[in-house]
Amino acid sequence: MSANGQGPGRDRPFLGTRQASFYLGVSARYLQQLRKSGKGPAFRQHSRLVLYHIDDLDAWSLATRRSRQDDRGEGDA
Repeated sequence: MSANGQGPGRDRPFLGTRQASFYLGVSARYLQQLRKSGKGPAFRQHSRLVLYHIDDLDAWSLATRRSRQDDRGEGDA
């Protein structure tokens, strides 16, 4: 939580798995599966502690963004 109590902020940019999953709007289990498959956002691991930087979560989210056409299966193919 940031100093003003409004959640994560740039003063404390690292989140645990549950916090990161909430931030992204996905389940913690799904985020763990992405991490194990190498398809999820960048993370840091200190012993058993897994941390995600907010900037990495934002970058991953933007990289996985789809257009409305892609969502309907009408991409450039």
